[in-house]
Amino acid sequence: MKKIGIPALGLFVLWLLLSGHYTGLVTTFGVLSSLGVCLLANRLGVLEPDGRSFAFMGRLLLYIPWLVKEMIKSNIVVAKVVWHPSMPIRPQIARGRATQRTDLGLAAYANSITLTPGTLTIAADEPGVVIAHGLTDETADGVRDGEMDRRVTALEGNGVTAAEGCT
Repeated sequence: MKKIGIPALGLFVLWLLLSGHYTGLVTTFGVLSSLGVCLLANRLGVLEPDGRSFAFMGRLLLYIPWLVKEMIKSNIVVAKVVWHPSMPIRPQIARGRATQRTDLGLAAYANSITLTPGTLTIAADEPGVVIAHGLTDETADGVRDGEMDRRVTALEGNGVTAAEGCT
């Protein structure tokens, strides 16, 4: 029951915060939707064992602000490049390490790269490698330096504490 109930409660609370609708019928649909998603996730085998969901949420709460900060920094870099009279772009392909152990972790890493302006994940199917397009040297170096890889691996929870990986 805890394996389904705790994530369903978390989903329902998130749903409540995002929806802003608190009528009886709509709230009932929110409860049923949250339970349905968790039952389906359990059937697919993607729910985490007891207790790990809360640890993941703690790591996620540390990762998201870092990712937003990186997105803002990259936005500034790309804006400078676009507004510069000579438009100093240096498009290139960058290969970076991918140390995630699960497909979900690798997808989170590839999507984090793509969410950062000036970079686009091209491939993440080769074991241990992610290939991305960088608009400038700085954005491509961000893929190569491994900082995002380390933080997503910590988010995934593969033996790295949230404090080590997401601070």
